[in-house]
Amino acid sequence: MPCEHDGHRKRLKARFVKSGLDDFEPHNVLELLLFYSIPRKDTNPIAHKLISRFGSLSGVFDAKPEELMKVDGITENTAVLISMVPQMARKYLEDKADALNAIGGFKDIGMYLMPKFVGRTVETIMLASLDNKNKIISCNIISEGESDHATLSKRKVMEEAMRVGATRVILAHNHPRGFAMPSSEDIYLTKEIYALLSSVGIELVDHVIFAEDDFVSLAASGIDFRKR
Repeated sequence: MPCEHDGHRKRLKARFVKSGLDDFEPHNVLELLLFYSIPRKDTNPIAHKLISRFGSLSGVFDAKPEELMKVDGITENTAVLISMVPQMARKYLEDKADALNAIGGFKDIGMYLMPKFVGRTVETIMLASLDNKNKIISCNIISEGESDHATLSKRKVMEEAMRVGATRVILAHNHPRGFAMPSSEDIYLTKEIYALLSSVGIELVDHVIFAEDDFVSLAASGIDFRKR
């Protein structure tokens, strides 16, 4: 039996196929997504409720499934679908960035590492490991914490670099709710890690901090973390 909203759904889908999401309002984006998990209801009011509760489209996508399910009309299935969006975006961007198999400079660092922080709502610390020709060996999570803090183990950084046989490494972390500016603690830890890695013949090339679509490199900023 046809849904009474089928006409609207067809028009919205046709609009997307023709022009993409560029001229969609935030609630239209959600409405279209919800078509695929809520087949028999008008998803427009639900989309508005979601944005009202979480403040923005990105706020909806960043919300935890259990919080999404508190909104009337959102089932577990729908909450999982919404939560998958930023993580799928990250996988897509990571896959494109993986075509870069060597780090040639500051821009390459941002291009390679920024996608890895898309959709992450807690502070996450990563280590990109390179060989002596700056080819990327691996990039792995060292630590995850709260929305504004993650504990960094200097020894874990060293062990990870040695495990993969890195000659050079780049440390990176995000500020999910702040700016891409290094704190005094960030600078101090960077100096400590540089000294520890140097003792085993591994060079810390840079420490990069990400926040949304911005990033700051300690090396490019002229912060000399090579001196204690």
